[in-house]
Amino acid sequence: MRAAAPSLSSRTMSVAGSPVREILELTGRPGMISFAGGLPAPELFDAEGVRAAFARTLAESPQQALQYSTSEGVPALRAAVAGRIAARGLPTDADDLVVTSGSQQALTLVSTALLDPGDVVLVEDPGYLAALQCFAFAGARVVPVPCDEYGVDTEALAGLIEREHPKLLYLVPTFQNPTGRTLPEARRRAVARVAERHGVWIVEDDPYGELRYEGEPVPWISSYPEVSDRSVLLGSFSKIMVPGLRLGWLRAPEPLRRACVVAKQASDLHTSTLNQLAAAHYLADTDLEAHLERVRAAYRERRDTLLAGLPAALPEGSRWNRPEGGMFIWAQLPEGMDATALLTAAAAQDVAYVPGAPFYAGPADNTSLRLSFTTHTPAEIREGLNRLAKALR
Repeated sequence: MRAAAPSLSSRTMSVAGSPVREILELTGRPGMISFAGGLPAPELFDAEGVRAAFARTLAESPQQALQYSTSEGVPALRAAVAGRIAARGLPTDADDLVVTSGSQQALTLVSTALLDPGDVVLVEDPGYLAALQCFAFAGARVVPVPCDEYGVDTEALAGLIEREHPKLLYLVPTFQNPTGRTLPEARRRAVARVAERHGVWIVEDDPYGELRYEGEPVPWISSYPEVSDRSVLLGSFSKIMVPGLRLGWLRAPEPLRRACVVAKQASDLHTSTLNQLAAAHYLADTDLEAHLERVRAAYRERRDTLLAGLPAALPEGSRWNRPEGGMFIWAQLPEGMDATALLTAAAAQDVAYVPGAPFYAGPADNTSLRLSFTTHTPAEIREGLNRLAKALR
């Protein structure tokens, strides 16, 4: 008799797949207008600039570009990233950074380096879905922090820290996924003071911070002296350059940074040398700020188009926010309506969104939904809202 193959790990069996990725498969069919995916607009990619960067890389240093590299990352790219971080108000050296295969890998490395099974992680509620998956794979116990329209409630946060004794607090404080909200500066300072007082790591994820359409920038929590020895800043090129390069980075104090390097060695040895060198050349040769201005202008128009059409598209009594940047608007249908159940009706009209329920670590608000405005033109957004109105009637 043939014996059954050994089972999958309990860790793998206990972590569900991403509903967002599954919805993206549903919405990939022709004719679908999707507000579901948090995807950059492909027509705005600087394909010519990226092509030139790869051409220069292969022309000038093909042997280096096609060879193995250091786990920390190519020095030229780390130096360029350090310069950009310093220009935004956080003094940083190249040696403070590790280049990763997207900021999602950076979060995985930090989780591997910091978390033991059973450790407590505090998260925003609702919060970034892939982070919830990451912490679940690490065997952590995820505890939601109450939030309002601006982000975490710092008084509730202090109480949870005293009661739960967490290892880390994970935040997307600027243009958060899924809500688009931004944590005010006063609360950021309060978070830093709480972390200093109670000895908690802060993992600050900032994939959207450079996509600001109005208002004034807010300092990184990592820039406050109180948390200089216990904060990790994660960043990405996916939203400001192209996601297909899969390039991100983490900035962390030396002991944790070294542990992340060891974890990366066990994961993939290093991020693509070719992609890193091309990105370094792109940053040297291209006016990234001018490119970002074009992207911001297009996204601002798309955000405003979506906001203008929501009163007619959503049922009376619905609510939504007005983010100052990023990629998402967070909406809530009238009490008693279920955004997950209504997605089938929306898909029948060839329009889609992401129900809000999967983003909650605590009890879910079933009326909530996330709408992304970046992927479609204003005309397509208006048509999508017309379809959504038919589906929700």
